[in-house]
Amino acid sequence: MNRSSRVHGLDTLRALAIMLVFANHYMSFVSHEATFGWFSRIGWAGVDLFFALSGYLIGNQVFASLRDGGAAASGFSLWRFYARRLLRTLPAYYVVLALYAFWPYWAGSLPHAPWWKYLTFTLNIDLKPGTLFSHAWSLCVEEQFYLLLPPIALAIGAIAARGRRRALALALGWCALAAAVAGGMWLRADWWQPSMDLGARGSQRYYTLIYYSTLARFDELLAGVALAMLRNFHPALWRRLTSHGNAMLAAGAALTALAFWLLLEAHFSWSMSVFGYPLLGQSFAMLLLAALSEGSLLNRTRIPGLGAIAIWSYSIYLTHKQLCILLAEHFEPDQPASIALMIGASVLAGWLLYFAVETPFMALRERFIPSNYKRRPHEAPVGSIAAAP
Repeated sequence: MNRSSRVHGLDTLRALAIMLVFANHYMSFVSHEATFGWFSRIGWAGVDLFFALSGYLIGNQVFASLRDGGAAASGFSLWRFYARRLLRTLPAYYVVLALYAFWPYWAGSLPHAPWWKYLTFTLNIDLKPGTLFSHAWSLCVEEQFYLLLPPIALAIGAIAARGRRRALALALGWCALAAAVAGGMWLRADWWQPSMDLGARGSQRYYTLIYYSTLARFDELLAGVALAMLRNFHPALWRRLTSHGNAMLAAGAALTALAFWLLLEAHFSWSMSVFGYPLLGQSFAMLLLAALSEGSLLNRTRIPGLGAIAIWSYSIYLTHKQLCILLAEHFEPDQPASIALMIGASVLAGWLLYFAVETPFMALRERFIPSNYKRRPHEAPVGSIAAAP
């Protein structure tokens, strides 16, 4: 992709997401202390920011194909959609999975789940913390989301033609979205138990039953989908919102700060377990809206290096945790030089995986599998973000 066509705001958010994840993993698995302060302790929310980005990307691709008159008129192909998604996400993932499976030094001594769970992206179901390659849980949630959203959208879009039927389809779409958010909140409220709230860390059961659960972790993905629906089916409202990009940025930053503060205080409590994830989703949606608003500070500002980090972020996500764990055996993880070394090594490993595996498969995808998405002349490039971890 031509880097000049990228949306700088989305690159900034995507780079921020991988930096948050790195800081949290470094604390949890390498240094065992908050090396980067509060940024380490809230760093798990980087995955949620990736979810919001992916929800918008996938939703925009699907809805752009439906907005001009229903599924039949759009010519949307599920086969092409799934083939392009798999070529984007599977090659790098399976290469890293092969390292865990066939290179004992890379795998270490952690117990692994049944290998079929890794292969079928169902690892997050009944996942125990401390399992080998456990951070792949978020990839499982995303792949399951990719599987579900297009057929649901096509089923609703099949109702749409013109006039009342189109209005009915939009109403059904928004009702389905609201029901999904409410359903996730209800499940977390029902599954939560007092024994799960163990202060700053939470219990193993909390992670297995709630944090890793597909049905309980769609909130930020749905927030991104909501933005995509606004963009494609409510263009007048979208234009009004994006005309106030800096206000959205200020409000989104303030709401994100509030969400971070509340989650740092009581992440594993009943109230934050139920309401915290939708609050994060709303916060990140506002930041995404600012990033997509032409003329906003977030949209216009290109921060050197973050575009590259954004491009390599998926491969960095796949490799950084285990790489740093192995490097920590030879370096003091709390020393500035060691931290810099591990950051550099993580970026280098991500770059290598991106260029050796991701790039050739994306080239094959572009050559042999045409996209469903046809961008209108006035729209910003959607290809500026890819499938997030």
